[in-house]
Amino acid sequence: MEHTEQDQPQWHIPFFTIWTGQALSWLGSALVQFALVWWLTQTTGSATVLALASMMAVLPRIFVSPFAGALVDRWNRRIVMIVADGLIALALVVLAGLYALDAAQVWHIYVLMFLRAVGGAFHWPAMQASTTLLVPEEHLSRVAGMNQTLEGVANIASPAAAALLLQMLPMQSILAIDVVTAMLAIAPLFFISIPHPKRRATPEATAGQPSVLADLREGLRFVWGWPGLTMMLVIATLSNLMANPAFAIAPLLVTEHFGGGALELSWLQSAFGIGLVAGGSTLSVWGGFRRRVVTSYLAQVLSGVGFVVIGLAPANAFPLAVGTTFLVGFLNSIINGSSMALLQAIVPPEMQGRVFTLMMSATGVTTPLGLAIAGPVGDALGVQPWFLMAGIVTTAMGVGAFFVPAIMHLEDSHKAQAVVEEDAPVAGSVNVNVAKE
Repeated sequence: MEHTEQDQPQWHIPFFTIWTGQALSWLGSALVQFALVWWLTQTTGSATVLALASMMAVLPRIFVSPFAGALVDRWNRRIVMIVADGLIALALVVLAGLYALDAAQVWHIYVLMFLRAVGGAFHWPAMQASTTLLVPEEHLSRVAGMNQTLEGVANIASPAAAALLLQMLPMQSILAIDVVTAMLAIAPLFFISIPHPKRRATPEATAGQPSVLADLREGLRFVWGWPGLTMMLVIATLSNLMANPAFAIAPLLVTEHFGGGALELSWLQSAFGIGLVAGGSTLSVWGGFRRRVVTSYLAQVLSGVGFVVIGLAPANAFPLAVGTTFLVGFLNSIINGSSMALLQAIVPPEMQGRVFTLMMSATGVTTPLGLAIAGPVGDALGVQPWFLMAGIVTTAMGVGAFFVPAIMHLEDSHKAQAVVEEDAPVAGSVNVNVAKE
């Protein structure tokens, strides 16, 4: 794996300049997302409307991401982030104008959420792949922990901030906040360059510029041809299939099993968010074990045990459920942060856009599929059995990974491959269809 600018002692200056702008944009987007969902809730009171809005945010992740990843790997990633943030900001300006004219309609929100999701399908892999080229490998887990901390902060702070601002400002002013934070994210990218990974010498590259579909097939072959990576994807997909719906049906756990209300639900959600922050902060300071794969799957085993505890908790043990939910949030940050750092370390930079988005697409499919299964199961058996099953599957997957040499030696195989490929020829810069730096 090539490291150019990240080998400089001052790597943290350009990276954290970019990261700070992106973090502000992320918080602004989370705030506006909550405000728009609340506006839909207050305006329509329709569960169908909210479900459709959620689908607008999910569908691009499933269907657009793989193609976006292939394009990110061939385009200038700095320009991809500028254009993605810029187009989202432009859409927000248009919507703000509609609100100012009192002409905003529900379908306008659908369009905005779809466009934001499409922009995110390009922006997220571009940022993650750029991180690999800007940050020394030994610090990737800490940076991933910071990202998990930021996600937790957004989950906790954005709803409260949005609720307060909705009482004080018109919607167009709230949308303007996201436009400003997007500009803050874009500005550093005009002055800080991001290294370009070089394409491998393949028959398609030697013959000329391959098509996007050819690039996508190459990404699929790369994942499928690396057994440990394939098994890691399978484990992530099956675990998410069970775990994600558990969070979605948590309100029913509070009302039907623990006999609580909105206050108790807020405690449960806050516990998870605080856990995300604590786990991300811990990983950003600690960095995890030397083997990132051990950090990730040990945390998954413990997280699965947490789900089992919630699934077995008696009706009078709500404090136990709150404490365990905090633990699950804490471990969720460790799992996601370590897994992302592992992928950034082992996947060649020129393949990361495709590999990251293929994994995003595969795990994204589990959300609607898992909900489709969890709903009828919850209605027939109750909500707690789903938590119990999710815990058993999650734990079993985590324990099983320790007995699969192809997974446990992912980092070893990456290092051996790097030695072999040191003198391998390259085909040329991935920066093809955009202006050069």
